[in-house]
Amino acid sequence: MRLAALSEDVLTKVLPVPATHTGAMVKLLTCGSVDDGKSTLIGRLLWDSSAVTQDQQAAVLHASHNRAVNGERIDFSLLLDGLQAEREQGITIDIAWRYFETPNRRFVIIDAPGHEQYTRNMATGASHADIAILLVDARHGAKRQTRRHAAICDLVGIKKVVLAVNKMDLIGWSEPHFRTIEEEFRKLALSFGFTEIVTIPVAALTGDNVARRSSTMAWYDGPTLLDYLEEVEPRAEPLDAPFRMPVQLVLRASGDFRGYAGTVTSGTIRPGDRIVDARSGLGTTVRRIATMDGDLASAGKGDAVTLVLDTDLDISRGAVLSEVPRRPINADVLEARLVWLDETSFDPEMGYLLRTATDLTPVTSMSVQALIDFESLAATPAHACAVNDIADCRILLGRSTALDLFRDLPATGNFVLVSAIDGATVAGGVITWAQSGAPSVGDNVFVLDRALLARGLCSDLGDSPTDRAEFHRRAQEAAILLRSVGVPVLVEI
Repeated sequence: MRLAALSEDVLTKVLPVPATHTGAMVKLLTCGSVDDGKSTLIGRLLWDSSAVTQDQQAAVLHASHNRAVNGERIDFSLLLDGLQAEREQGITIDIAWRYFETPNRRFVIIDAPGHEQYTRNMATGASHADIAILLVDARHGAKRQTRRHAAICDLVGIKKVVLAVNKMDLIGWSEPHFRTIEEEFRKLALSFGFTEIVTIPVAALTGDNVARRSSTMAWYDGPTLLDYLEEVEPRAEPLDAPFRMPVQLVLRASGDFRGYAGTVTSGTIRPGDRIVDARSGLGTTVRRIATMDGDLASAGKGDAVTLVLDTDLDISRGAVLSEVPRRPINADVLEARLVWLDETSFDPEMGYLLRTATDLTPVTSMSVQALIDFESLAATPAHACAVNDIADCRILLGRSTALDLFRDLPATGNFVLVSAIDGATVAGGVITWAQSGAPSVGDNVFVLDRALLARGLCSDLGDSPTDRAEFHRRAQEAAILLRSVGVPVLVEI
């Protein structure tokens, strides 16, 4: 799972756009519980906005006719559910990516699976999106999986959400029923950081309020789904964002050429600007911004460039180049909110690695502090987490690495957690707090080891998985308390 958003440049390479189109690109996520009608809604949106070729229309009409029961209408989900297993089961399993455009906009649609088993796929899709379309079935309202998806959207920084109340035809187009669902969701959303919530009553199968206004819901005077999507502003980076470029590769060529290649994740850089390697503190000046097409006068977010400096820095892949005044945190202690993706539950005795944009750092210890309760949406104390859980954790790193807080700079404030044994991704998360506070062993460092803890603070604990998790939690809490009063501490358990 990669929690940094794809750049527009990458998306246009994957999904070609006519060169004459100059409109903004908007990346949309459709999510919600299984059977709420996500694929049908997006299929109808594509169909009604003329984003489906005649050949595709003919194929869908033919397949719909073969599958029709009792005069069932066109099966618009066939435009999204491309896997054989998806068509057989009638559910979305993998993420479906579709591109379409209107006279004003270019869209990338990310249709995410709703089944709990495929939450990891939904989380991957959410990490790329600007706006989420969260579907609910008008007959049932928000379900547990709806709440989980809303929490993941919040976790990855999506701020604008469309609540599409689907299947309004099955409740007789009832306005009171719609208003009840709308009010309940707005109360639920108070737990999250959404800045804009729009609720739209739709019927994907008939097309009401998808791309055309419904004649059966005259009581609704808001925009259709397509009208809203054509007007909403996509996620934009602040104009004064600090410069960041994780180094992907150090390039050497004939002569004296030495350059640091990477993709700018935030801010702007120009020749003559002073920059610093956040981890070592070494500073220098940018001499050139080189690309395959020649030097640039400046580079901004999403630009893949090679920086040629006036002083050779002794750095390698994983370093983060930044502006001098506003540097990343050179952190080895952090707090994070993550979604656990692996079928194997968190085990404090297992080895994990923290992967950021280009760096891979060993995790010395990790403890779970709380889990999100998907009924109340409150954080409840916990010491373990399993697949699809959203957890608050404390992580101690084996060495410092350059990080930002996710709320400040999402691209350098997210991470994935991988298994140290096989490299499999087990979790993805965002950094909520970080500091440099885990010193190396020395004469003035207090070592909090297993034997000391077992004799005192943790003497009541056994060897069960629950007790081992509690052992790690108490160790980290004790270390934090000691550091807060100025005692340098190293945890060795």
